[in-house]
Amino acid sequence: MQLTRRGLRLLRSARVAHLATADANGQPLVVPICFAFDGKEFVSTIDEKPKQTPPTRLKRLRNITANPKVSLIIDHYDEDWHRLAYLLIRGTAKILLRGARHRRGVYLLRRKYPQYRNMAINDRPMIVITPKQLTSWGDL
Repeated sequence: MQLTRRGLRLLRSARVAHLATADANGQPLVVPICFAFDGKEFVSTIDEKPKQTPPTRLKRLRNITANPKVSLIIDHYDEDWHRLAYLLIRGTAKILLRGARHRRGVYLLRRKYPQYRNMAINDRPMIVITPKQLTSWGDL
């Protein structure tokens, strides 16, 4: 995945991304996520914020199980529309419950988001996205 210096800056500074999944029938779902990037993969956890469904039954996880193809969009909005920009990442997702990649994701997310330092994300599902294609737009 080739990124310009500005693209990398957007990727590192962004606090939220939007994850697009689709179920086996192609019904889309887009949700905002917190994420980290280790240079090869994106990670996002199912955290302890209140949810109406048990963590392992969330629609995004069921979608990934049925259809691992996902998209991730990281954007920058500005009232000066000459400064608008986005990164669109298409890839495949896996759900991890344990292991070295899960532990690495916990470390990266806790380093980026202080809120995660007091949450038991080490016991929660982790979404790992392997990028296959990158599209950028704007001043990137």
